[in-house]
Formats: sequence, C-alpha cells, structure tokens
Amino acid sequence: MSVPYHRNLVDGEWVDGERRPNLNPARPGEVVSEYAVADRDTARAAVEAARRAGPGWAKLPVGDRMRMLDRIGATILDRADDLATLLAREEGKLLAEARGEVVRAGQTFRYYAHQLLQPTGEVYASTRPNVHAEVRRRPLGAVGIITPWNYPLAIPAWKVAPALAYGNTVVLKPAELVPASAGELARIIADAGVPPGVFNLVVGAGSVVGEELLTSDGLQGISFTGGTRTGAHVALRCIAHGNKRFQLEMGGKNPLVICDDADLDVAVRCALDGSFFSTGQRCTASSRLIVTAGIHDRFVAALAEATQALRVGDPLDPDSQLGPVVSAGQLDQNLDYVRIGRDEGAAVAAGGTHDGQFMRPTLLVGAHNDMRVAREEIFGPVSCVIRAENLDEAIELANDTDYGLSAGIVTTSLSTAERFKRDARAGIVTVNLPTAGTELHLPFGGTGASNHGPREQGGYARDFYSVPVTCYTGW
Repeated sequence: MSVPYHRNLVDGEWVDGERRPNLNPARPGEVVSEYAVADRDTARAAVEAARRAGPGWAKLPVGDRMRMLDRIGATILDRADDLATLLAREEGKLLAEARGEVVRAGQTFRYYAHQLLQPTGEVYASTRPNVHAEVRRRPLGAVGIITPWNYPLAIPAWKVAPALAYGNTVVLKPAELVPASAGELARIIADAGVPPGVFNLVVGAGSVVGEELLTSDGLQGISFTGGTRTGAHVALRCIAHGNKRFQLEMGGKNPLVICDDADLDVAVRCALDGSFFSTGQRCTASSRLIVTAGIHDRFVAALAEATQALRVGDPLDPDSQLGPVVSAGQLDQNLDYVRIGRDEGAAVAAGGTHDGQFMRPTLLVGAHNDMRVAREEIFGPVSCVIRAENLDEAIELANDTDYGLSAGIVTTSLSTAERFKRDARAGIVTVNLPTAGTELHLPFGGTGASNHGPREQGGYARDFYSVPVTCYTGW
C-alpha cells in the first residue's frame, strides 16, 4: 500500500530530495508518509524565491491577501478530521487534541485575514508648525520560520499567517519529525492561490537547512521556536550574518503553586492537565508543583492516585488519555531525568516506567529547587513536587528559575491570586487553571531564557513582522 509523499515547495514548484520515511511513534515500523529532504542548494533557492517575490506580495491589494488567508483557514477547517488523524499518527498527540490543534490553525489564518482590516498607521501632532507627522508600517521582508515538532500545525500557523498578512514572504523549516503536517499546510497554501515564492517549504536538518537560513543575506528576519540552547545559537548567527531581526520562543520550567486554601479537586485537575497532557511535551507544561505545607500531603496522595489512573495508549483510541513520546531519543532523555531525580534524592510516587515509546506519567516527590529535575526542561510527562512552608516561600521558589514562560497558582483567595499575578515573573500567569493553554488573539511569550524579541499571536505579532516608519510632511 502506497503512502503519501511530501516534497519541498520552492518558488511554486514541488522539489524532490533524498526520500525518507516518516514513522508513527505509537506503532513502531508503521510509515505514515515519506518526505523529500532539502539540502543547502534547495534552501538557498527558497530564500532567493522569497526575496524575489517580496515586492509584489507587499504591494498586493489588502483585499487579495485577505481572501487568500481566509481561504487557507477555511480549507484547514474543512479538512479538520483528516488533518487531525495525520497529525496524531506522525506526532503521537491524542486525536481529540490533534483536532483542536487543527481547528486552531485554521482559525489563526482566518483571524489574520480579518486583522488586515484593522488600522495600521498612527497620526501624531508635530512640535513644528506646518508639519504633519505619522507612523506607517511596512513589511520586514523575507523571513525564515523554524518550528518544532510538538505543535506541527498550530505553531507554523501562528507564525506564517501574520507574516503573510503583514506583507512578508516566508521560508518555513519545520522539524523533521513532523514533515507530513507541514507538507499538507504547504499544499493548502499553494492551492489557495498564493503566488510562487511567497511561501516556501524546506524540510531538512537544522545543521544544513537551518544553517542556510541563519547565514543567508536574503532573509531579513528569523522566527524560531525550540530549545533555549539552539535559540542562543540562532541569535548569534542572526547578529553575525546581516544583523537579522530575530524572535525566539524557547523553553520553560513552569511552576504551579498549590496553596493551603486551594480546592483539592481543582488543584489535582490543573496539575494533571498542565503536567501530563500532550505527554508533557509542551513548553508551558507544569514541571514544578510547588505545594505549601498545609495541603502538601493530601495533594501528593490525591495527585499520585490520579496520575496512576491515567490511561496511556494509542492516540487514535478514544479511551487513551496520553499518547506516546514522540521519539526514542526523547524517551531516553525522559528516563534519564527520572534516574537523575532518584539519584538526587527524589522519590517516584507514580510512573517512571515505559512500554515501547509509551511512558507512564511520572511524579517525583521530595524534590528541591536546586535539583536538575527542578532546573532543567525535561519536555516529557515528568513533574516534580517541591514543598514550601508558606506562600512567601512558594512565590520565591516559583521565581527562582532561569526561565519565565508560564506560572500558575491554585487558591480560593482573591488577594492571593492578585498578589501572584503581580509578583510572578512570567509572561503568562494563570489562576485556578493549568499553566498550559493559550488563545490566538492574546500575546504569547515569556521572560529570561524563555523568550527574546516581540511577543507572538494577536495584534502583537505585528511588532516582529513589520517595521515602523516615521514620516514627516511639511507645507
């Protein structure tokens, strides 16, 4: 039985490369699709195509861009079921979660289509007589977009859609673990009538394709989502090669504080969702559960019981609550961290085992904030419990991290909630909700090692993908 084959898209043409299989993490050996691997020459051609297409795309009437973006979004939504199945098979995400991601991707394109009708300029009073002062926005230019494997449609959508909406051209390099989702997105964009060269897709290794994008003189910006160490490399390359603008969305070591006055059921529900759903493979996952002394023992007992009850299985099985880890390499890293946690003195209250690439959600108790499992991003279904004597210590522990993406608290006290929203050093703060979960019209990003550059999503995306130009007119 033949499987789909996804090629690279360069200047409106589908380009071959070394053919590789795309495997299902839930079913070893099952080939979901095949894909063409891009080399440096293909990436270089994609950059040149984006550069050439830029002026025409930027001058295209807003109504035309709006119709194309809306068509892309509508097609994604119309294909929600088959795209969700494909996504679940290649990434391992539960089918229901995959469908939610597909719907969000479609809604993102439609949102930015309608953002094009919002005001784009500003008029100011000049301090000089007979002078008119205004600020206009022009596109940044050709941009490279580098995306991770954990949200293979949503993250490309929330980067590509505003880039195109604000008049930029794009070269997208997705993670090699999820080429099919990116390939289908490229097909939908091409079929929507987007001119050749405006959107290009190159799938390949970061050391080859990624390096070509980072060092190319033909790109004016790079938007990157991935690990903090790689993000630092992206920043250095962008500065050294043309001083390109760069936007980095990186890791997290997100705290969820459980207060003595918390509703226990709410606390367990928030911790389960934030720590383990999506197999813990979210940069906003709750990987540090900071629990005050009065509720600590009851919370740990209840969460351990709920964690052990979670059903791990095939993502296409409606009874599954967690799918597989995305790759064998990621599984090895997760298990290494469980071993490290034990060696550091933490105890495993639930999980810690695996069956193939299916890993049991793992709860480490008795952790301290100076342990590696409490400092380093694991990116798997592993969370650690840290005891705090009171709220003051809990907030101090929550902020004691190099990261600053998301932070949450569970409490029934309004004053405690307001204090946490004021004092938590994070770009996203939640109260009585999981730390994971964003909305497409609100800014997404963090502080410290989690973020560099303008926020993503909503109207805030304009700050990266456009350049303000101050204009003075005298008479």
